[in-house]
Amino acid sequence: MVFRVEVPDDGYFRYQVRCQDACPVGTDARGYVRAIADGDFERAYLIARGPNPLASICGRVCGAPCEAACRRGLLDAPISIRALKRTATERFGTESGKFEPLDILRRILDLPAAEHDCEAGEELRSLRARLGLLEVGADPGEEGRVAIIGSGPAGLACAHDLALLGHRATVIEMEREPAGMLVYGIPEYRLPRDLVRGEVDLIRALGVEFRCNTAVGVDVGFDELLRDFDAVVIAVGAKNSRELRIPGMEGPGVVGGVEFLREAALGVRPDEVEGDVVVIGGGNVAYDVARTALRQVELDVSRSALRSEGVGAVTLVSLESLDEMPADDVEILEGEEEGLLRLNSLGPVRVERGANGRPTGVLFQRCVRVFDEEGKFAPLFDEADTELVPCDTVLLSIGQTIDVSFVDPKRDGVEVSERGFVTCDPVLGTSSRENVFVAGDCAYGPQLLIHGVASGKRVAREVHRHLTGATVEAEAVGFHGVIEDYAREADYEKIARAHPRTAPAAERVRSQAAPVEEGFDEATARREASRCFDCGVNTVFDGTRCVLCGGCVDVCPESCLKIVALERVEPTPILSKLRDAVFGGRPGPVSAILKDEDLCIRCALCAERCPNEAITMERFCFGARETVAT
Repeated sequence: MVFRVEVPDDGYFRYQVRCQDACPVGTDARGYVRAIADGDFERAYLIARGPNPLASICGRVCGAPCEAACRRGLLDAPISIRALKRTATERFGTESGKFEPLDILRRILDLPAAEHDCEAGEELRSLRARLGLLEVGADPGEEGRVAIIGSGPAGLACAHDLALLGHRATVIEMEREPAGMLVYGIPEYRLPRDLVRGEVDLIRALGVEFRCNTAVGVDVGFDELLRDFDAVVIAVGAKNSRELRIPGMEGPGVVGGVEFLREAALGVRPDEVEGDVVVIGGGNVAYDVARTALRQVELDVSRSALRSEGVGAVTLVSLESLDEMPADDVEILEGEEEGLLRLNSLGPVRVERGANGRPTGVLFQRCVRVFDEEGKFAPLFDEADTELVPCDTVLLSIGQTIDVSFVDPKRDGVEVSERGFVTCDPVLGTSSRENVFVAGDCAYGPQLLIHGVASGKRVAREVHRHLTGATVEAEAVGFHGVIEDYAREADYEKIARAHPRTAPAAERVRSQAAPVEEGFDEATARREASRCFDCGVNTVFDGTRCVLCGGCVDVCPESCLKIVALERVEPTPILSKLRDAVFGGRPGPVSAILKDEDLCIRCALCAERCPNEAITMERFCFGARETVAT
């Protein structure tokens, strides 16, 4: 057998901390999880909040790409990272009520340099300067006036960072309060409104202005914003439901899912929604729609835990099979607990309507394949296998669209694609007009909330470059440090994943605001955090001390180490260079110690067993040091 190996460098060690590497804003999830394991929930919150202005919101509803990447999942199950973040933010975040907004930012500045990823960078230097100006009552900045259209995750993050960089940010929001889809698209049972307002208040405290009840193209023209501001950022969300072109869709009783969520958030019960409801769709938004509809149905308590046909039933019908559904498993499970009925592998054919014009049912046909051999969306149906699902209302949730009709390409000099998106660089957000930028869903289509935050932060730096000529550049930095007296919690590798508790289904469906998920208590949080492998810790081998005794290989409980002849390792230029540097071309057998990082649990038994102290446990810290180039 020939082994293919990688010689470790900074990039290698950075990738081992896969939770942080997977986070679009580079949050040190490992850092705050280990802080919780130590019982320091305040430090955990500050680490989480450093790069993420919406940390408290993400503690409730983030899609958690960090969990998907977590190395612990290769052994049994990933760490409950999002739930642990919530545990910290509940105690010390904006929702805790313990601190004024700016006090939270001051406490971030007090963190030791190794516990956030840009202490020496422009972001925190800007934060320090901004807080100083606000404290003495000075003008917080005159660098440039920027209008941001939309106050969702991308708009809020962009405004936050523009304020730190010394610009006057004004957020234009069509709804009556800021935060866009965070308020009007995510149900309150998942994301409490006071929590969202707390996050917005912190951004407002930095000097950001919010103009609500202001629709661009109606209350103010896009051309007016171009005239009155030095730069404009388009950060509108995907706030419109995608249409389904089948017979019977036009008429009363058929409502877009996103529009339904908005009305529910406003406390309005749509006249169009009544009786038995069919929700068409299989993603997380479809479950938001269906579970919100369950809470809209007025049933007595005895029927609230289990719905039955003919009594205000809500049925979700998905094109995909249960295994293929894009919705998170927890959404599917909780929906079933609440009485949501589910039908899979069915595609809509037409909406049947009665004499009064309202729906009487939806005819579906069996979907025998959703994706083709190449994984592309290419549904195939058995037209002979149909099923009529009776209903009085149809809620449609098969995707969302962007509305940038307020942009006139000829008048404004801003190119718009045939799909209705502003043409832009999806990373930098630059458009065909030098002072117009695009962030979030509008730049690349609907993605996770945390992607919107990352996009807003990137665009803020690009706007800063445009207004000042100064480029904020991030240089990857990393360093190792030997850990003295390294130790782990007892039996940490045997602890099963803890799942957040949920309220009983009969209680949570009684109102839109009744919470579903409950946070961890401190003991549970610390135990769950102790499962973390602490992937920033690495076994570092000193070849000059190693005597090839094989003790490390013998003692490793996961069999992640091997000693092999170098001839059994696939040759690479870096290996040849290393051999020449160490052995100077001398002939003779050479051995190599190989390590499988996917198996290593950082137990340190190899370091304890080594008779020559050739193995040390060292922590690798990395991040981005931001510099300004002019």
